[in-house]
Amino acid sequence: MVPKIVDRQARRTLIAEALLRVTAAQGLEAVSVRHVAAEAGVSPGMVQHYFRTKDQMLQFALEVISERAEQRIGTRVAMLGQDPSPKELVRAVLVEMLPIDDERVLEAHIAVAFGARAATTPSIATRLGEQCAQLLEFLAARVRIAQRTGQASAHLDADCAARGLLALIDGLAMHALTQSNTAEMSLAVFDHHLDRLFATADVSNPAEAC
Repeated sequence: MVPKIVDRQARRTLIAEALLRVTAAQGLEAVSVRHVAAEAGVSPGMVQHYFRTKDQMLQFALEVISERAEQRIGTRVAMLGQDPSPKELVRAVLVEMLPIDDERVLEAHIAVAFGARAATTPSIATRLGEQCAQLLEFLAARVRIAQRTGQASAHLDADCAARGLLALIDGLAMHALTQSNTAEMSLAVFDHHLDRLFATADVSNPAEAC
């Protein structure tokens, strides 16, 4: 008899996706081995076999979310063709953080839950901090390239502009989750800001550079 081959990564991903659904519906405080197992349709023992602690499950769930977003970003960037502009690259990355469809709404709810959890869980805070730093570095680099090629004002502080972009996305995401903004409104505000940021004319007032 041929022994059954178990795909450990697939099992771990199945459990992580169940955790994400429980989190989106009830918040991280509702996450438990029993709840996740029931959502995944597996036994509590199987969950504990792959994840000894709740924090291990949370860490892996964060990686699942990141991988999904990276895949979508990769697809969107590929659609831009060769030599996309800094503005196009920034838009391709950040638009994936806006909750404008069912998948991204789910992820945004989860992001809020993980953000709150980070205040009391150092491992999650560290991971979120790493992701934030990488994103800010990417955004600032695109702004600097735009400045060198005349696609953005030379007066801009690139690091400040990057933080402003991230703050804008976070704010738009929260408004979308509370239904203050529609998807169309969120995209319109985001694109309006991008048009102002990636403008060829230099600003005359240094106070407007951030």
